[in-house]
Amino acid sequence: MSVRHRPLRSVLYIPGAKPRALEKALGLAVDAIIFDLEDAVVPAEKAAARATLAEALSHDYGPRLRIVRINALDTEWGADDARAVAAMSCDAVLLPKVAGPDDVNDLGEITGSLPIWAMMETPVGILNAAAIAAHPKMQGFVMGTNDLAKDLGCRSVPDRMPMWTALQTCLLAARAAGIAAIDGVYNAFKDDEGLRAECTQGRDMGFDGKTLIHPAQVAIANAVFAPSQDEVALASRQIAAFEQAEAQGEGVAVVDGKIVENLHVASARTLLAQAHSIAALERATT
Repeated sequence: MSVRHRPLRSVLYIPGAKPRALEKALGLAVDAIIFDLEDAVVPAEKAAARATLAEALSHDYGPRLRIVRINALDTEWGADDARAVAAMSCDAVLLPKVAGPDDVNDLGEITGSLPIWAMMETPVGILNAAAIAAHPKMQGFVMGTNDLAKDLGCRSVPDRMPMWTALQTCLLAARAAGIAAIDGVYNAFKDDEGLRAECTQGRDMGFDGKTLIHPAQVAIANAVFAPSQDEVALASRQIAAFEQAEAQGEGVAVVDGKIVENLHVASARTLLAQAHSIAALERATT
């Protein structure tokens, strides 16, 4: 299944150096896991974390997408991380602080055919989003909103207005290239209301899912980024109405007082396919 056609509602960061957390992740109802060798691992543990993570990934994480975040290639750990990840049982490698397609080339020379994801977290990276997304090895963007806010010097406000340009620029680039786009983290992991609001905003914008920092955030992300029962029912009625209109030689239908055309039907079919994929994933992880 293409990464753009699989559920990516919840993408949870797990420290690569903590065996207990790695083991617990085996039972979490997440769509994807970012096994972190960067921020979650102190310098003294970097080398040991590679071995710990390699052993953990020898276990069966089921249908969850397994992404390993390495240290940047311009750090003393990045190249060793990349070589280690190339031999791990994972689905993709996540590169921090991507500035342009040359960074993707450099990583690809080490990791070979392994798909690459990019942390979009610097001003220069945002400005080069289209070129990064178009790289043939690029599979997805992860928004690094904490680092980006630091570089921009912007304030953290509930509506994320200072981030809109960056978020939408990366989303546009991802959609133009046909790759995944995952929203940034919500830091207040005990604030369910705030998390739900930010997940809703990200879903409204068009993101595929949200990166999470705590297992307690998973259920909300899964719920918000999944089609609701009302949306599934409406999509089914739109498809049925349009097919009936076509059978009568008409090019449009009307559902709930609104015109339904080909483009609406295409969106409805995509939504139903998403709902079916989520149901299949949930059956496989329970």
